[in-house]
Amino acid sequence: MSVSRNPWKALRRFTDARIALGRAGNSVPTAPLLAFNLAHAQARDAVHRPLDVSSLLEELASRRFACASVCSAASARDVYLRRPDLGRMLSDDSAASLATHATDADVVFVIADGLSSKAAATHAIPLIERTIARLDGWRIGPVVVATQARVALGDCIGAILRARIVAVLIGERPGLSSPASLGVYVTYDPVQGRSDAERNCISNVRPEGLAYDAAAFKLAWLLNEARTRKLTGVSLKDDSATTLPGRTMDRLSGA
Repeated sequence: MSVSRNPWKALRRFTDARIALGRAGNSVPTAPLLAFNLAHAQARDAVHRPLDVSSLLEELASRRFACASVCSAASARDVYLRRPDLGRMLSDDSAASLATHATDADVVFVIADGLSSKAAATHAIPLIERTIARLDGWRIGPVVVATQARVALGDCIGAILRARIVAVLIGERPGLSSPASLGVYVTYDPVQGRSDAERNCISNVRPEGLAYDAAAFKLAWLLNEARTRKLTGVSLKDDSATTLPGRTMDRLSGA
């Protein structure tokens, strides 16, 4: 069966979205169908692939970061997926171990597997390094690697470490064009029970989305504003772009 080409095909170079795939009879051609099936498999794998905690801790140590590892109250991946509430609480052993690292830090970074361990393993450390380079005079707490983790687990971690702010760098729910996208959630005065309305979010951190330098600029801006104004969430709007002259943000993002 012949394939009917789509006249919009030239537009595909501007987006990862599945547009202008062509047509074979009443269906899509074989090649885009196979590509769709591959993307679906990659998204499923991203959800279930375990985070290599040992390698991540070794890389952090090699870059002279103080670090620690914790796990949530979800005992296994299937429990984590069925019980989101357990992913928001530390296991008893992790809470006790983390207490030995307590420090009055301005910010603690948490690398969390979330729903894409590949995103956490690939993007978190480059983003942390670029962000810290923009934080003059900040007391940086240990970087905590968290498994079976939801965003709110950072509240427990930040409270135990007595951090003023916690930034959770977590693997986002994979899409069919982005199985390894990182999200960042910033919370001032982390305590258990914070709502999502009390956080600021930066999403789609990856080379094909929001580039590291652009994400680091936004994150550092939010952290500085949060420390100054003593709040995060709906009361703190991301006006970071207004502080940049001309096309600086375009250069940061690679545009």
